Amino acid sequence: MKKKTLVILGSTGSIGRNALDVISRYPNRFRVVGLSAHRNVSLLTRQIRQFHPEAVAVTDSKAFQEIFHLVRHEVQVLPGEEGAIALATREDADMVVSAMVGAVGLRPTLSAIQAGKDIALANKETLVAGGELIVSAVSASGIRLIPVDSEHSAIFQSILGHSRKEIRKIILTASGGPFRTWPAEKMAEVTPALALHHPNWTMGAKVTVDSATMMNKGLEIIEARWLFDILPQRIEVLIHPESIIHSMVEYIDGVIMAQLGIPDMRIPIAYALSFPERLEIGLEPLDLSRIGKLTFEKPDRERFPTLNLAYKAIEKGKTYPAVLNAANEIAVHAFLEGKISFVEIPKIVSTVMKLHEPYDVTLDTVLKADQWARDTASSYIESNLKETL
Repeated sequence: MKKKTLVILGSTGSIGRNALDVISRYPNRFRVVGLSAHRNVSLLTRQIRQFHPEAVAVTDSKAFQEIFHLVRHEVQVLPGEEGAIALATREDADMVVSAMVGAVGLRPTLSAIQAGKDIALANKETLVAGGELIVSAVSASGIRLIPVDSEHSAIFQSILGHSRKEIRKIILTASGGPFRTWPAEKMAEVTPALALHHPNWTMGAKVTVDSATMMNKGLEIIEARWLFDILPQRIEVLIHPESIIHSMVEYIDGVIMAQLGIPDMRIPIAYALSFPERLEIGLEPLDLSRIGKLTFEKPDRERFPTLNLAYKAIEKGKTYPAVLNAANEIAVHAFLEGKISFVEIPKIVSTVMKLHEPYDVTLDTVLKADQWARDTASSYIESNLKETL
């Protein structure tokens, strides 16, 4: 069997690390030809020496200098976003794992698609900000785009062999995060430490906070709209605290197809890498008798207004989803730095969205809207900080 050659964009993040764990179990099946990271020099250095890629890209300028001096005799080191794009379009790459965090993943992922590379997509912000661009490029290139998010992987698996015309609705499940049962008046007391303690999943800081605000599920609504070509009003969110059913598809005859499994990201990653085959990855199997019961409830949209913001963004269309995503990234970063409170995150996103004058979607307008939203959210946060001093 010819080895599948892989580029991992975002190799030092949670998805990247899990992808490399899966890859390390199958050295005769996969070969890593490229890795990209932002600034985690020590981990990237270890990954280089374990997986021996042909090239790496480092997007942070200071980290690039450190890595360059450490490994320049072992591997080609490329700087910045252009370096990540060069990796993503390598002629010898069969598949690109898009696992960068945030809208920074848009251009490298789009470039990889245009270069004819299959995509294992974990970077949901790429589809949120540039969904029209991505689906158009996928259609034109004929590549396979396979979702890595556990929810979208579950939907992907649940629709195999079925006509999209038979789908009544998609049901995205959500754990509800650590504050699912908190009264609304207590939400202002949430600290970064509390928000980073997810009850079921181990993820990066930004994604974990998004899960706590439920913006993660809002972004997944927009992602599902593009991945599965379905109207947003036919996408429903259901709280499922056990995180065993990863999502469901309801068909027109009333049948619901669901994918179940333990909450471990290596499962959807392995499936994306090996599709249409499945891999044994040494995980404990799901024991439903031990779990005993599976519970469901509707989300409280007053306590978690990010869901309403996401529906509003995708219904308005144009560059609104890009603005939603960018403003949220800035707000989450400010919360983690202690500049704003937890409950201010959706307020900032809402304020920036109200100020936005939308454009039709092109790569240029999406990037401009993204930068405008970041600047506007940052200015709003800084001006409010000055008022409180």
